[in-house]
Amino acid sequence: MAMEAAEIERLIKEGLPDASVEIRDLAGDGNHYAATVIAESFRGKSRVQQHQMVYATLKGQMGGILHALALQTNVPD
Repeated sequence: MAMEAAEIERLIKEGLPDASVEIRDLAGDGNHYAATVIAESFRGKSRVQQHQMVYATLKGQMGGILHALALQTNVPD
């Protein structure tokens, strides 16, 4: 069972309301995505901490229904 890009975006925005989120389906199979997440709440956090914040919004779906998510995170300019 695949996860829809819209669902990934919804979960991230629900957990990080200040985030700008862009999701791309890398393989067209609904299992391999790339996400760019830009959020003020990342300011002062390490890249690892930023990624942990995004993974937390996915509520345990990572590695299960969501097979792969390449993350790029940043703070707004």
